Amino acid sequence: MVKQGVAAGDHTAYYVVNLLTLFARYDALYESAKPGPGLQPIALLLAAAADSPDRETRNAMLRRAGDTSLFVAGFLGDGFARKLVDVDYYIDMGGAAYGRLSDDVRGTRDGRAFGTVFAELATKFRDFVDVLAEIRDSGKGAAIDVLRVYEVWLRTGSKRAARQLREHGLTPNATLNVATRH
Repeated sequence: MVKQGVAAGDHTAYYVVNLLTLFARYDALYESAKPGPGLQPIALLLAAAADSPDRETRNAMLRRAGDTSLFVAGFLGDGFARKLVDVDYYIDMGGAAYGRLSDDVRGTRDGRAFGTVFAELATKFRDFVDVLAEIRDSGKGAAIDVLRVYEVWLRTGSKRAARQLREHGLTPNATLNVATRH
C-alpha cells in the first residue's frame, strides 16, 4: 500500500488481508459446479443480488461479487489479455458491488464497522487492484509485458501501470485513457 501510495483505514487494510487469506484456498474462489469448478460471472451475482428479497442474502452476494472481483482483477488480471472480458470489467463490477453493499449495510448491526470499509473499497477499488497486483508481482523478476501494461493503463487508468510505463521510458497520454473519460 505504501509503494502504491494508497492510504486506507486500518479496518479496510485488515479486510483486504483477510480476503487474501480466504482466497489462498482454491475452493474459496471457485464455485463447485458441473461440468467443473469455475468462477460465476460477476454480472450474474449482481443480478441475483438485485433480485434477492432477503437483505442478508443480497449482502452476501454483493460481498462475494466485490471480493471476487478484487482478487481476480489484482491477481489474475494479466491473464485477461485479448479476452472478451478484461480487468476493467472486474474493476467496474467490483466497485459497484462494494458501493451498493456499503449503502445496504449502513442500517444494520454490522453497518458501523463494515459500511466504511465497503465504502472505501468502492471508492478506491482501482487502487486496491494495483496493491494486489504489486503483491502478485513482488516475487517476479523485472521483466514485464509493456504492451499489456499499456493496455491495462488504457482501460483502467491504473496509477501502477502508468508508473511502470514511465519506468520503461514511455509517457502515458491521458487523453487516450478510457477510464479518465467517464
